[in-house]
Formats: sequence, structure tokens, C-alpha cells
Amino acid sequence: MGGDGAEFTLPDGMSIRALPKVSLHDHLDGGLRPDTVLELAAEIGLELPADNATALAAWFAEQSDSGSLVEYLKTFQVTTAVLQTRQGLMRAAHEFVLDLADDGVLYGEVRWAPEQHLTRGLTLDETVEAVQEGLEAGVDEVRASGRIIRVGQLLAAMRHAGDGREIAELALRHRGRGVVGFDIAGPEDGFPPSLQQPAFDLLRDALMPCTVHAGEAAGLDSIRSALVDARALRLGHGVRIAEDLEVEALPDGEPGGFVTLGPLAQWVKDRRIPLELSPSSNLQTGAIAQWGQTLDAHPFDILYQLGFTVTVNTDNRLQSRTSLTRELSLLADTFDYTIEDLQDFQQQAAEAAFLPVEDREELADLIAEGFASAIAHGAAR
Repeated sequence: MGGDGAEFTLPDGMSIRALPKVSLHDHLDGGLRPDTVLELAAEIGLELPADNATALAAWFAEQSDSGSLVEYLKTFQVTTAVLQTRQGLMRAAHEFVLDLADDGVLYGEVRWAPEQHLTRGLTLDETVEAVQEGLEAGVDEVRASGRIIRVGQLLAAMRHAGDGREIAELALRHRGRGVVGFDIAGPEDGFPPSLQQPAFDLLRDALMPCTVHAGEAAGLDSIRSALVDARALRLGHGVRIAEDLEVEALPDGEPGGFVTLGPLAQWVKDRRIPLELSPSSNLQTGAIAQWGQTLDAHPFDILYQLGFTVTVNTDNRLQSRTSLTRELSLLADTFDYTIEDLQDFQQQAAEAAFLPVEDREELADLIAEGFASAIAHGAAR
């Protein structure tokens, strides 16, 4: 299907980009445009590994394709470096919204770590206000063009940098003013959610929703801690919940088989805890290495077929050279998904959004209408 500039279609020729979408796991500092990185770096005198947008985009993709989350995260030393000013944050947030809208996104949650943007004198509150101003400018521009989009902030505490309480307090201060939830990010292995217990206790008492990066670079214990200690309503990635599945193949290579769910997997499935799966990123960071090195080895399909609440996400569009359209296209190609399957993924993401139930229902209606229109249009061709 080529690069992200291609017009991704289903086998019947229906455009995937035109379909309404929900984006739940998308990092601000992983969603910059390469030319924006170049321009912001020039303003602060930052030397980059490439001097043009094409070469810089290739550098990010190559550096990210290491099979290691730790190595993957090193690319963010560049993107966070250019996001240390109010104008830089505003511009990145503004363009973030425009790029989501161009990809057919109706609702998006942008996650980022304010504590990583303080080296040029901004306070934590000023960083959040700058991002919110940029997001609102983007939303206004999208709506002026006759389209619909809504965006909320997820504030992330870096899991290796303390107990997270300061960022939890920050999220609560800006609740109702753009912030819709809390997350922890950074190196997962060795830094379980329980280390941020003070933050999660505070958020629990304030009834602030949380999603937690878990089940990416660490396994079932990390997922259990996210659910039990952090009381996460969603799992950021969560792909390694598949370690709690026992698959018994049929003899002689016959298709099919039997799957037994362990207690943690059963809990996640039965409680419909959403998995924020990011297929391309999961390949790059080695999150699915135990199952294989290609997308057809990703547990996405078995989790979907078993009835888990799966959502499709980009994680970092710059590092993975991707978009939601591309991720959906790759999945459709790999697992022969239909437009009805793609609609399922969007409806499950809409239900998982950190929005009031009335707004989630409205979003679900917009998705249903958009898919119905696309199907009718395709049938009429």
C-alpha cells in the first residue's frame, strides 16, 4: 500500500481515510511534522541529524525501528527539545489537531508529559495552557472548514521520575479546561504503576479517569498493577495480555484450535477494559517479539476474535511514519478485515473515550452515520 501519502482503500475501493475515527493513544511529542521540527530547531539553535524534512523523517523511522522501547524512546530527546517554549507547544498542538482532522478523526486524546517541557522557563501550568491554546486554535480552524473534531489532553507523569503526584495535581487543576485524564509513560520495565501510588490514590479520590502504559515493555505483572494499583480504566497498549492466553492448535496443521484464557485475561475481557493497541509501534519496540517479527504475528486478531475490547492507535505518528488510516489499512490487509470490522474498532474506541456518556453516545452516532454513508456511497458506485 505504500507510504502514508497513499490513498488507502478497502478491496471494494472504499476510502479508509474518509471513514470517521477515534484516536485514544497518540503522543504530542511523537506527532510533530518533520518540517516543524526543523523550523523549531532552527529557532533555538538545535543541531539535528538531518537538514531536510524527508531525511529527518527517515531518521526518526530508522532510529525507532530498533526492537527496544528504551532505544525507541531516545528519539524523543529531539522532539521534546523543540517543545520547550510556549510558541513551540502551541504550534505542535495546533498542527496535531489539523493532522488528526485530515485523517478523519472526530475525537482525539493527545497525551504528553508536561514535566519534560520546563527547560526554558515555563511552569507546569503554563505548558498545559499553551497546549490547550494550540488545540483550541486547531479545533476552531477545523470547524471553520465545515468539519467536526473534539480533542482532550491526557497528562502523563514520567514513571521513572518520581511518584507522579505533582502531575496528578496538575491534571486536577486543569480538569474541565481541556484535561480529560491521566497517564504514566516512559520506561515500563522496572517501573510498575505501584510506584506512582500517591498519584493514583489522589486521582481515585477525585474520580479522575486514568489510562496506564502497561503490557508493552513488561508483561502480566505490569498489567495487573495498572488495574489493581492504578485502577486504570484503559490499558495503554496492553498487547502482552496475550501472554495469558493458552492456545492449543489442532493436530496436523489443521486450521483452528482452542484458546484458554488465564484469570487476568478473563478479567480484562469480561470487564471490557479497552486495549489501546498500536500495531506498527508494537513491532518497532519489540512488544510482540515473542510471537514474531511481522504484523501477521500480532495478537491483535486473536484478541479481537476472542471478544476483547480492542482499539486501533498510532502511538507516535512521526516515529512510525503512520496515521490511523495507515494502521487500519495494514490491519485490513493482514487480517482480511471488512468495513464492518473497522467500524467495530471505532465504536469500541468511542465507548472508551474519556467523555461523559451523553457525548460518547453522540460520538457513536456520528461514527455510525459516517460508516453508513460510506457503505451506501460504495454500494452506489
